[in-house]
Amino acid sequence: MALKKFVQLCSVTVLLTANSILIAQDNPFPGKRGEKLDTCSRKDIWQKQNKAFLARFVKVPRDEVVGFALYTHDHGVLKISAQLFPLKENEPREVRLEFKKNGKWQQVATAQVIYPGWSAHFRISPWDNTLDVPYRVRHGSDAIFEGLIRKDPIDKDVIVVGSLSCDSNRDRGDRDTIVENLKKQNPDLLFFAGDQSYDHQEHTAAFLLWGRHFRDIIKDRPVVTIPDDHDVGHGNVWGEGGIVAESTAGDTGGYFYPAEYIRMVNRTQTWHLPDPPDPAPVAQNIQVYFTRLRVGGVDFAILEDRKFKSGPSGKIPQMGPRPDHIRQAGYDPKKVDLPGLKLLGDRQLAFLNEWGQDWTGVEMKSVLSQTAFCGAVHLHGSTENRLLADLDCNGWPQTGRNKALKAIRRALACHLCGDQHLTVIVKHGIDEFRDGPFAFTNPAIINSYYARWWWPEDEKPGANPIADSPLPWTGDYLDGLYNKITMFAYANPAFNKIGEMAKQQRNPEAFLGDGYGLIRFNKKTRETTFECWPRYADVSKGDSEQYPGWPITFNMEDNDGRKVFGTLPEIVITDSANAVVQVINESDGEILYTLRTAGNRFKPHVYASGTYTVKVGSNKPNAFTAKSLRPGRENAEPLRIALR
Repeated sequence: MALKKFVQLCSVTVLLTANSILIAQDNPFPGKRGEKLDTCSRKDIWQKQNKAFLARFVKVPRDEVVGFALYTHDHGVLKISAQLFPLKENEPREVRLEFKKNGKWQQVATAQVIYPGWSAHFRISPWDNTLDVPYRVRHGSDAIFEGLIRKDPIDKDVIVVGSLSCDSNRDRGDRDTIVENLKKQNPDLLFFAGDQSYDHQEHTAAFLLWGRHFRDIIKDRPVVTIPDDHDVGHGNVWGEGGIVAESTAGDTGGYFYPAEYIRMVNRTQTWHLPDPPDPAPVAQNIQVYFTRLRVGGVDFAILEDRKFKSGPSGKIPQMGPRPDHIRQAGYDPKKVDLPGLKLLGDRQLAFLNEWGQDWTGVEMKSVLSQTAFCGAVHLHGSTENRLLADLDCNGWPQTGRNKALKAIRRALACHLCGDQHLTVIVKHGIDEFRDGPFAFTNPAIINSYYARWWWPEDEKPGANPIADSPLPWTGDYLDGLYNKITMFAYANPAFNKIGEMAKQQRNPEAFLGDGYGLIRFNKKTRETTFECWPRYADVSKGDSEQYPGWPITFNMEDNDGRKVFGTLPEIVITDSANAVVQVINESDGEILYTLRTAGNRFKPHVYASGTYTVKVGSNKPNAFTAKSLRPGRENAEPLRIALR
């Protein structure tokens, strides 16, 4: 449905499709909880003398009203979201998308601006991902945002991902050093893991400010942005399937602010992601966005680790000053890991399990989400505030955590996230130490909002510390939820309190633990490298500028750390290379792993005695099945398989 002109109705709110327009009263968010939301970006800001910083910020010159754009392309579909500054009443509510072809700009689509949120959305299909295509988004006669839609870098051996989160409003200044460093490192994908906005009730204006900070790097490469707790106005959030929360503390589960505000945040930050495979909304008609994105032969599962998670308040015994904080040492973890508690939820787990078995067009896999599957932190806010466990992480509920990690491990994927403010590299343990995948929590872009420290109470290394590490506290530990983790690297701030750090946040010499992560996926060697760069690093000086303990490199198969019991007969693919192999335990039907081989020969490994089924295919394990294979048959004839 299209509207020929913009009509204001004072008492009616009508939300049409994503490419249509929202006609709303001055307050687009219903009820008392919506009264003070997005006031700096409402239509009536032009009549108000609001002196707040964000209100002044959004009143830009009219040739700058197209703030920025975000895009991804996959499965033959290009999706672009254009973010505008607030428009005046007499200005057009339409934007145009143009591509440059044969040296000339050509208009390819128009879209209506959606209010609240001031975003517009384009979907182009079919999309040829083999070409670089310049694009620009236009509004009126003068406003233009221009960038480049990159071709898929499938021909590159190494795919590079920039990983960032937590763009605190404690520092309103530029992010130029990070942006310039990223330009030099030239990532193929940017991942913003959440908290793009810290202005809880002013998402649109704060998101526009985030875009102003990063527009010069996001304009010409695919970008994943996912909202976290501060983006939706919470200190913490346990979404519990979209129900209504009692407060912005969020510990009862759900979302406090009106659903239209949550939908606006999701729309502006995630509409440009590939379509979700299971798009049914949750409660209050709040949309989901969990999906997959393939870039250059690396497959990224994008999760919503907040939306389905149970809130702790009233469901588990309180063992600290808050329902989500545990201080009681030596407690029984089964007291908080109760039946019925959810983490990713059934729908996301089903998606993750299916994703792990589908290797169409990819050679390596990784999972992206908001926060960590463990509590890799001891001190919160200051070095005097020690918590045993914080239930805001994905280490709780433990059963849900282990289900998620097993699904990630089956795909030999690593995990990337943000949220925690303390950057760490851990190797997860599920049943035993180091039997799970590697995970990298990126540092906060600005770390003077709520810093954290990894600081074992006994100040001793864990068992089997990392050889030659410059850091004192590496090795095997139990986190405060009694999950097994192996600490490989961390970057503690060199200060004791947030106030001290805030005074130093513009000091290039201060060790604040801020910055960003860089991840290199080497498809040729099947190795992954985690890098961690301080905010004011000089990347031209090389690895010496990274935080101590970085970089760390590991093989894709290291994401499954279970001890090998034996091997099955070697598989030889006679007319194809790099096939997909899946191994299944016949005793219980469990999929042990699914991977793409490097070459046309592969000897499946297993972790216990028993009988196994091996499935093989070109992109999915569906073309050939060998049953009743047993481990340890080193002298057995290889299985010769022809894939046609």
